[in-house]
Amino acid sequence: MYNVKPLLLNGQFPKIRRDKLMTLQMNLGYLCNLSCTHCHVNAGPKRTELMNREVMQAALKFAAKHQLQVMDVTGGSPEMNPAFRWLIESAKALGLHVIDRCNPTILVEPGYEWTADFLAELQVEIVASLPCYLEKNVDAQRGKGAFTASIAGLKKLNALGYGTPGSGLELNLVFNPQGASLPPPQEQLEADYRRYLGEQFGIQFNRLFALANMPIQRFGAVLLANGKHGAHMTVVFDNYLNDLKQGYLPENLKKVMCKSLISVDWQGMVYDCDFNQMLEMPLGGGEPVHIADLLDVNLESAAISVADHCFGCTAGQGSSCTGALT
Repeated sequence: MYNVKPLLLNGQFPKIRRDKLMTLQMNLGYLCNLSCTHCHVNAGPKRTELMNREVMQAALKFAAKHQLQVMDVTGGSPEMNPAFRWLIESAKALGLHVIDRCNPTILVEPGYEWTADFLAELQVEIVASLPCYLEKNVDAQRGKGAFTASIAGLKKLNALGYGTPGSGLELNLVFNPQGASLPPPQEQLEADYRRYLGEQFGIQFNRLFALANMPIQRFGAVLLANGKHGAHMTVVFDNYLNDLKQGYLPENLKKVMCKSLISVDWQGMVYDCDFNQMLEMPLGGGEPVHIADLLDVNLESAAISVADHCFGCTAGQGSSCTGALT
């Protein structure tokens, strides 16, 4: 139902190649305690796909061999993978900087109360999704009660030192638009988040990342569902994709995340980014490849597989795993 693949081979997006590989992004599975409308993974409580320890070991071996600097774990809720703690401990032992893309409600979910203390102990950088600073909007995207649980989770992190200058515990928040529009300017939005969350809840954080919604999987299906019937049923989807294309800025190409990152799915297959993973577009547009088969392969200057959804990363201020590009 949600496997939306927009005009993948029209050849309009510029051809790009890799720079030096720095980051290994690992999708630990699609299991999540929430089912958000903007989710490009179609994650949820009923998903069963989870990365096993064998795949994790192969990925860590690759990271060590290629002297990578960062391991970026995502999901679903990556903390729900039974081997999460083992993976984080193993990555830190290799000297990798670890980023956990955390849905803050998981920090107060029964059975996961250990998570915040564990992440703080290992000094894991947290990138926490909070798609708005207003309760009504967050609950509309994530479900009733999600905002309250998110605030409780963020307060728990703050109590451990996350978001406090000089603590060494970095807490970054993530904003996603409510619908088919590009994010507003990141700097001003960050100021709004900081003021409101500070005044209302006493919450501190380091930075805000403003990310564009990708017209794939669940969000793509929502766009289609909001279109008209008959010959014009894709009008909302098409209009959003056109907005992304019209907003294209070539200078954003220099900083897109796929130039220095590869994405590994729960089975160990490798992609140029997490979005390509969801669209089953193999690394570099070639044959599907497993991380264990890339141990001796130098990916620098290799082609990157691109399609229409890539305009989501290059429109306006740009969008990547670390927020706006310009």
